[in-house]
Amino acid sequence: MKTRATHFWAMAALLLLGGAVVNFWAAAGEARAPRRALAEFPAEVGGWRRAGSDVRFDAATEAVLRADDYVSRDYTGEGNRTASLYVGYYATQRAGATYHSPLNCLPGSGWVLKEPSTVEVRPADGRAPFEANSYVIEHGGDRMLMLYWYQGRGRAVANEYVDKVYTVFDSIRLRRSDGAMVRVLVPFRGSERETAETAAQFAALVAPNLPAYVPD
Repeated sequence: MKTRATHFWAMAALLLLGGAVVNFWAAAGEARAPRRALAEFPAEVGGWRRAGSDVRFDAATEAVLRADDYVSRDYTGEGNRTASLYVGYYATQRAGATYHSPLNCLPGSGWVLKEPSTVEVRPADGRAPFEANSYVIEHGGDRMLMLYWYQGRGRAVANEYVDKVYTVFDSIRLRRSDGAMVRVLVPFRGSERETAETAAQFAALVAPNLPAYVPD
């Protein structure tokens, strides 16, 4: 009986403490990490250079995305290689705005997703490697390789549900739920192996630049 009573009071104390922490965070509001606007993302990344102007979506698309900041632009590299980068940043995910997975958005635009897998991205600055999702996407005569991952608060992960668990954890631990979805698109040119290497290389060059815009 004494052990049960001890467990009861210990659980009650933990519940009271947890409630106090949650109420404190709610009253204090979400912490904001300093960051730069994505429009300032480097126009040159390694040997890749921005091609043309940044893409701005129409009002209807922005209303669906609900991103607080984003960049969508094309780059060109040696040998006329091309790559497209999209980063959509959310300052908070507590108000219902959150990443839109390409698995939901692209099929609605007519794209067919094939050959799902994950690939390892090794940031060019020597940071720890991470996994990104990989898909072959097709629409009419267009065929591209897509890599994407979720980044924020010092992590880069491929799995959307793992990222959501981290978001809940960090909301309590850090009072932060900010983060971004990062997507790289590379058209198929040459062999599939060459396209995969191009996508991984471009992602590796992009990754070290992200923390200034998607804070750790």
